Amino acid sequence: MKAEALARIAAIARKEVRQLRRDRLTFGMIVALPVMQLLLFGYAINQDVRHLRAGVADLAGTQRARLLVQDAQATQVVEVVERARSAPELEALLRSGAISVGLLLPPDFERRVERGDRAPAQLLVDGSDPIVLGAARGITQLPVRTRAPAPRPATDTFEVRAYYNPERRSQVQIVPGLMGVILTMTMVLFTAVAIVRERERGNLELLINTPVRTPELMVGKILPYMAIGMVQVTLIILVGYFLFDVPIRGSLFDVYVAGFVFVTTSLTLGLFISTVAATQVQAFQLTFFTFLPQILLSGFMFPFDGMPRAAQWIAELFPLTHFVRIIRGILLRGAALADVRAEIWPLLAFLCVAMTASIARFRKRLD
Repeated sequence: MKAEALARIAAIARKEVRQLRRDRLTFGMIVALPVMQLLLFGYAINQDVRHLRAGVADLAGTQRARLLVQDAQATQVVEVVERARSAPELEALLRSGAISVGLLLPPDFERRVERGDRAPAQLLVDGSDPIVLGAARGITQLPVRTRAPAPRPATDTFEVRAYYNPERRSQVQIVPGLMGVILTMTMVLFTAVAIVRERERGNLELLINTPVRTPELMVGKILPYMAIGMVQVTLIILVGYFLFDVPIRGSLFDVYVAGFVFVTTSLTLGLFISTVAATQVQAFQLTFFTFLPQILLSGFMFPFDGMPRAAQWIAELFPLTHFVRIIRGILLRGAALADVRAEIWPLLAFLCVAMTASIARFRKRLD
């Protein structure tokens, strides 16, 4: 009896192996998924943050001020990518998300250096990310070059001004990003099984004898989930505001516009997955395959500036990367849609490409 049971188990196992060999997508993911993710995340995830995007407003215009900026860059903690002509312009760059750190050298920089009773320069930091704030503090004691040896001042060289989250509360950073993570997980998953489920249930046969066109089918598939996505946006905003004290410094209208664009983009990604997958199991696998990289590389969990350039280029392809910047900019920094328009266009481009690819791949037939 036991031998017969073992034989039956062996037969089932052989059948499963043969099925895996025929299922090229699943078989390929067995090897490709762990290797690709290990290589990608092993290089990309880095808590030692370097090359923070920085802007400089040198209102002193002296040689010593320029040398201080050069020394700050030499530490590799910051990388100057913007120049501002005034403190308000530097703050605008910070609010739009163009920079994470601002170096402000006031007009009386030289006098402050000579007196030594206060920090001669200011460090404006986007405090909505505590990791960035902690990394930027590493250059506060950078010494100012002098012509003759002199005792080091008791004060720091840079006075840190933390914007948007001076209390350094993690919820302020996490909850807005969670909006994007939750929407990505639910929206992509909902539509990833849409076409596959119709095929498995046999409902796709009914479409053969109807005048429904492929674009109409795709739009009709995502319309109900667009409404569901906006309900989720509302729930996350309410919970974040009332339970976690997440501020809403920007316009709620801008939040909903950005949320609508992101929800639609995520739904089209799910539609494309649905046209690639042959079964609902494959749809789940492909959804997970796209979901994990977005979480880890989007800047939601780890600072984007700390990643290698190659990982940043890959992350720029993901919708979640741009939405995290948009939603944090609007909610935490009070940015308007015009301030974050550079992040809106990639979402719209992704939406058009994914929808076009879905329509091209879909065939209103059974095979």
